[in-house]
Amino acid sequence: MEGPPDARPDDPPDLLGTLLSRETAVWEALACGDAAADRAALASGFLGIYPDGFAGRDDHVGQLARGPTVAEFHLDRARITPLGPDRAALSYHARFRRVGAEVEEAMWVTSVWQRDGDGWINLLSQDTPARG
Repeated sequence: MEGPPDARPDDPPDLLGTLLSRETAVWEALACGDAAADRAALASGFLGIYPDGFAGRDDHVGQLARGPTVAEFHLDRARITPLGPDRAALSYHARFRRVGAEVEEAMWVTSVWQRDGDGWINLLSQDTPARG
């Protein structure tokens, strides 16, 4: 089975595809303003580490109170770091444009995911602004 086009040969293809799909769903929730989908993807103890500080799940979901926050996005260069049988870190490059903005931004993101029943839940996400 082949993984996504950005997969490295040593990435578990099924895990990379699964977590990239879950991460994309979070971005889609931001683009659609879907607070319920955003909340469902994040653990109750979720921690976001952003250029402006820490945020919990309520902070992340709360940004959608006025509607979508992301107008468009593209994720690439994804890779997986297994952290045990039921946890993994997904790292990738994101390009996106916020609602109302004309300029595209770019971030390097790492999200830690944990198996939750038959699915996966996001425990932690760190965004680092990309240079250049």
